[in-house]
Amino acid sequence: MEKMNYQQILSLPNGLTVIRILAIPFILLLLFTTGRTFQIITAIVFLLVALTDTLDGYIARRRKMVTTLGKFLDPLADKLLIVTALIALISTRGIPLWMVIVIVGREIAVTGLRGIAISEGIVVSSSMMGKYKTAFEMTSIFFLILNGEYLSLDFHLIGMALLWVSLILAVLSGFDYFKKFLKNFIV
Repeated sequence: MEKMNYQQILSLPNGLTVIRILAIPFILLLLFTTGRTFQIITAIVFLLVALTDTLDGYIARRRKMVTTLGKFLDPLADKLLIVTALIALISTRGIPLWMVIVIVGREIAVTGLRGIAISEGIVVSSSMMGKYKTAFEMTSIFFLILNGEYLSLDFHLIGMALLWVSLILAVLSGFDYFKKFLKNFIV
């Protein structure tokens, strides 16, 4: 098992990932604050925090700072951000509970599989389908936070359409993770 030094733990990519986790309570507070101005502020804050996912990965690969901690922490931060926002959006934006249950169930299952794999010294990296799922989830949440008409477009409807795509990708990528997991353990 690889030992990490302080530079790896405190690297810029890992720092951006930690910022994503620390921003969750602030986003939650904003989500439950009413008013169109707060919807816009919340959507912008969520978008900026969500963009740190792309930025930390880019920096880690570009500067060759990819670490085992980052491979574990980055998807965990994404899951915490997405799951927390989706659960809050059930009551604040009326998204269907069953959709959130399926998405959250998939996230818990994949996190569990990753934990088992890591304990065996195997890192199951994110697939492209999983990355698309995350992008669609974050984009759908952005539109659902705005939740109204802007420029004659119904952002709630757009957010729900994107959430449906996210749901389909969540199920498909969940099966993909299970397949990869089983492939590593049944040899």
